[in-house]
Amino acid sequence: MSDTRKPNDEYVVIRHRPGYRLRRTMILLAFTVVAAIAGYAAGMAQGGFRFSSAEASNEQLAQELRSLRDQFRTARQNLVNLERGRAIDEQALREARNTIVGLETRISELEADLTFYRNIMAPSETSKGLQVDSFTLASARGDNTYRFKMVLTQVGNNNSFIAGQVAVNIIGRLDGEKEVIALRDLSDDIEDLGVRFRFRYFQDVEGTLNLPQGFEPHEIQVVAQAQGRNASQAERTFDWAQLTGS
Repeated sequence: MSDTRKPNDEYVVIRHRPGYRLRRTMILLAFTVVAAIAGYAAGMAQGGFRFSSAEASNEQLAQELRSLRDQFRTARQNLVNLERGRAIDEQALREARNTIVGLETRISELEADLTFYRNIMAPSETSKGLQVDSFTLASARGDNTYRFKMVLTQVGNNNSFIAGQVAVNIIGRLDGEKEVIALRDLSDDIEDLGVRFRFRYFQDVEGTLNLPQGFEPHEIQVVAQAQGRNASQAERTFDWAQLTGS
């Protein structure tokens, strides 16, 4: 079979052009680079604006922080000054109150002493002679331990000494039963059953007493007996609860 081509047939002739594909690739690459550079420039411009805005905001916040810190330091110093002032005022107030209390206490003591001496030197008609003036108690160290002080006076006639003995008993209950205990059995400061006295105006008897376990004191009975020319007797009972404030 022969290959017969007709004269009217069209032929498409593709000519080979060296470098065409390379030039097209280079053009596309150039456009790509230009587009990338343009986008980068736009991004940098926008980013620079944002950076500038953030930097400005940061500076503003820093200024506000510095201002707040200054205000805080000022407020804290003011608080310290107020605390110091209050402490000084409170201390001065406490000292003034303590001084007033001390003065009131001293005035009360002086008034009591004045009354005491007046009664001795210028007594009423019904209170002359030997008297049991007072008996006081104060808690001491240790359980059921107390300091005691008893005052005997000679009222009115103070020209001569008065002498004799005074007996002190603590009355209470022990194991539910009434019990009377002599002061000598409770105090190492008292040796005899009767405490000897001799004075013109007054005499103090002081010491420490220790109550036995389980003993409930109710009263203190004091009986003073003067002997000789000024023989007389004075007796007085003191409530334990009133003496101890319990």
